[in-house]
Amino acid sequence: MASISCLPTPAKTSISSISPILRTPFVILYPVPFPFPSLFSSTFSSKSISAGRLSLPLRAYRPHKYAYPDPIPEFAVAETKKFKAELWKKLSNDKETFGDELHTVVEVCAQIFSDFLHKEYGGPGTLLVEPFTDMLVALKERKLSGAAVAARASLLWAQKFVDQDWEVWNSDNLI
Repeated sequence: MASISCLPTPAKTSISSISPILRTPFVILYPVPFPFPSLFSSTFSSKSISAGRLSLPLRAYRPHKYAYPDPIPEFAVAETKKFKAELWKKLSNDKETFGDELHTVVEVCAQIFSDFLHKEYGGPGTLLVEPFTDMLVALKERKLSGAAVAARASLLWAQKFVDQDWEVWNSDNLI
């Protein structure tokens, strides 16, 4: 049986000392089970498979393309309110970092988060890091204190709650 390599291959050859750009294959290979389940189970035991050979023939499949749902404006409004209240509570514990600018810091973060939820967030798997990077940049551009602390707190809160809140929101809407 011919061996098939799935290692990244250079997209171009390097002329200078710069390393080549690597591309990963876009086709995923899966073992095709034999038509007889008893043969398959005895063939595929707990023994390790050698790197160069598989006992099953390989078949190529294109990866499935998943379409995420559109953002839900009502969810975005509700989640932004929750985000704003939680961020205020979290950051108000650090008075010496934010001082009198706490209200402005929370407002900037909440506006960027709201824009993201209204335009891009479509459920679990669509939470991006860009809005939190945008928060950091916007806070630094306005020369507000605690930009890194606020952006990090925002990101950590979103990672912990947004996907979970989306699931609860959609399960409530289905009933």
